[in-house]
Amino acid sequence: MRLSRYFLPVLKENPSEAQIVSHRLMLRAGMIKQSSAGIYSWLPLGFKVLKKIESIVHDEQIRAGHIPMQMPTMQSADLWRESGRYEAYGQEMLRMKDRHDRDMLFTPTAEELITDIFRAHVSSYKDLPLTMYQIQWKFRDEIRPRFGVMRGREFYMKDGYNFDLTKEDALHAYNRHLVSYLRTYERMGLQAIPMRADSGPIGGDDTHEFLVLADTGESEVFYDSAVTDLTFGDREIDYDSVEQCQGVLEEFTSKYARTDETHDEAVFLQIPEERRRVARGIEVGQIFYFGTKYSDAMGATVQGPDGKNVPVHMGSHGIGVSRLLGAIIEASHDDKGIVWPEGVTPFHCGIVNLKQGDEEADAACNQLYAALTAAGLDPLYDDRKERAGGKFATMDLIGLPWRITVGPRGLKNGVVELTSRRTGESEELSPEEAVKKVVAVYKKHPTGRGF
Repeated sequence: MRLSRYFLPVLKENPSEAQIVSHRLMLRAGMIKQSSAGIYSWLPLGFKVLKKIESIVHDEQIRAGHIPMQMPTMQSADLWRESGRYEAYGQEMLRMKDRHDRDMLFTPTAEELITDIFRAHVSSYKDLPLTMYQIQWKFRDEIRPRFGVMRGREFYMKDGYNFDLTKEDALHAYNRHLVSYLRTYERMGLQAIPMRADSGPIGGDDTHEFLVLADTGESEVFYDSAVTDLTFGDREIDYDSVEQCQGVLEEFTSKYARTDETHDEAVFLQIPEERRRVARGIEVGQIFYFGTKYSDAMGATVQGPDGKNVPVHMGSHGIGVSRLLGAIIEASHDDKGIVWPEGVTPFHCGIVNLKQGDEEADAACNQLYAALTAAGLDPLYDDRKERAGGKFATMDLIGLPWRITVGPRGLKNGVVELTSRRTGESEELSPEEAVKKVVAVYKKHPTGRGF
């Protein structure tokens, strides 16, 4: 993409309404624009990152054997009355009536709707196990929406639902989700720690939240510092293997890590003092096992091996796709702007022309752009007739991991400058070597497809 043809309304000053780094930088980098309290338009740069995150989530869900689908954003209140949650859910639910005076609601979550789909089409244990998921806009009418996309009213979310014959099978689905989430977050450059949590209005006894450590997190968290040494890495997991998935769960949850809602001070004090940590965390996902809560209430049964009908065991599993974008910025920024991890960057590399209109510089930039594109990457070429300082400031603000700077002086010596946004280190290379190095980086960091 040539920046002269792109829509990137960057701001030079910090917006007064932005209280945290991610909100401030998303507004300044032209990623979002507020429509009303807690509701945002996603401008091209923000939308591009959102789709990168969504693509990674899809990749890892499908790798784990889960089936994508799509449900409506509007639901009938009758389903929620069946489960008993219509009145209990509270004022966060946006309720309305259609023209026929039927009670409707804007989806905050979809346990009832997926259970209704299941009971209409599945009647035998032979069709189990089954896990389906969607990525969809949701709405919760927060009393005080704040912090930009971190705590908005409208948000983009992956929600998945498993149906199993027994509790043991459902707990394997729980463990399988935990493994897939660890892989998902690491591909985004995040370390998300699974922490024992409270189930809230969804219900159930078994639940873990995934939290990214950040000073602006809404939750106080207590953990053994040993958990931050754990990485999933490149290991291959057989998602059908109960033992392998259980082993990963035990590895990543055996050390103490809890939110303030489930914190046990007595247990925490048994950790060696030098490893005790109290911090803030941003929730970016949660997994639940809630047994037969919804299947009992809504008659979701299957015929078991003995011919008797039994309620299915269920769980639900969410990832905050739009919230993740804010969490990544909170975890990866500096005083100049965003520092995108390679896995989710909107563009793989920036090209800065120091003397737009110079025949040799223009030709070199065009050749770099063509070479990076031919290698399957998506470069952003700043071809504006703008001062060098302004171009550098824009590139630093939007946070692309790599920048190639092209100027007449360097070209006389046959070199361009390749700069790492994360380290700030630069090196002079031939244009061909610069392209080769950037391409090699992304072979190690597969990205989402994006737009």
